[in-house]
Amino acid sequence: MPSDTSSPTAPTTSGYRALLRNREFAGLYAGFTLTVAATTLSGFALGTLVNDRTNSPFLTAVSMYGATFATVLGALTLMSVADGNRPRRTLVALQCLSLAGMAAQAVPGLPLTARFGLLLVLGFFQSLGTGTRMGLLTEVAPASAYALARSLMNITAGCTAVLGFAAGALLLRHGSPQAVFAVAAGLTGLGLVVVATTVREHAVRPTRRSGLRQTWTANKALFAHPGRRALLLNLWVPNGLIVGCEALFLSYDPEHAGLLLAAGSAGMLLGDLLVGRLLTADRRRRGAYALRLLLAVPYLLFATHPPTLVAAAAVFVAGAGFAATLPLQEQLLASTPAAVHGQVQGVESAGRMTWQGLGAALAGGVAQWLTPGTAITVLAALSVLVTVVSRPFVSRVPADDGDGTGQGGLGRQDPEESA
Repeated sequence: MPSDTSSPTAPTTSGYRALLRNREFAGLYAGFTLTVAATTLSGFALGTLVNDRTNSPFLTAVSMYGATFATVLGALTLMSVADGNRPRRTLVALQCLSLAGMAAQAVPGLPLTARFGLLLVLGFFQSLGTGTRMGLLTEVAPASAYALARSLMNITAGCTAVLGFAAGALLLRHGSPQAVFAVAAGLTGLGLVVVATTVREHAVRPTRRSGLRQTWTANKALFAHPGRRALLLNLWVPNGLIVGCEALFLSYDPEHAGLLLAAGSAGMLLGDLLVGRLLTADRRRRGAYALRLLLAVPYLLFATHPPTLVAAAAVFVAGAGFAATLPLQEQLLASTPAAVHGQVQGVESAGRMTWQGLGAALAGGVAQWLTPGTAITVLAALSVLVTVVSRPFVSRVPADDGDGTGQGGLGRQDPEESA
């Protein structure tokens, strides 16, 4: 999807209100918000439970972001479902599955192995849900308002995460992790009702059948161009390494982990608000490199083990750097045809989430040998290195050729499938 570089001004103040007057977008937005709230609560509760039982930085980090490991499996096998099946029916079914998983986590005495197994199952289907939701977004929101819609969803995700971490810390002071899981299940169920009652069914975008073969065909075309590969690398790796830093907050400072996590989410909210609302698409794209550096550089302060308030301020500033994701996502969509936008966004999201899981695992592994503060510093330095090295290649991303196929054959039908 072309970005709105032709717009001479930033979106007007009525832009968000105009989007929310669209009943379908409002439903997708509300369902997304409830899903973020439920995921935040359940992740914080599980991380706390694992930390209390094992006192292991590695297992604690993996428990908070373990679901992301399985998202790549969904992206590699069935992500074409995001474009090839009835999107509303698919999204409702996946919401039902998520509700069942959240409810299972609330069962008292459930072994940790079972909890990690649930994480993997939910992560696999979560990637399909993200691709389906984002594919619907490109149909529900006008093309000129796509960046505004993503900005609003990112801002809301940041705000919801702040409230979720604060609420999770409060609930755990007065209750058990199982009670927090129950609240998360309730929010997931509410999100299911909202989506089912507000989103209408849309036509299947491509004419070919979805499945493993079509997923592999489109993914192969997506990765065929080195510019696209560099762009996806820039979307995934620096982001994932910094999430790995966040995954160590419970081990670094258990008493103030909620404050640090909330500070990062608040910074993300502010960054998305400023970048999505005040900058044109062209300025967003030019500022992506600086934002990606901002994402990592403040974490280098953890090498000095700063006071809690200084650490929180650094995390807050770094959180604004997550806004670099928005212009990079616009650039990715501009290089791919509309027929596979659901799959492309699903693959991008799954890869980003998978790298968050890898970042968490890497951070936990390093913290097992070094201190959590040192591990945070090491991962931040790696994030800076990847950003600097990959910069020259990101500008080499092709634009969609305008005929619905996209360069590199993305979106083209297999001859046997069109026969």
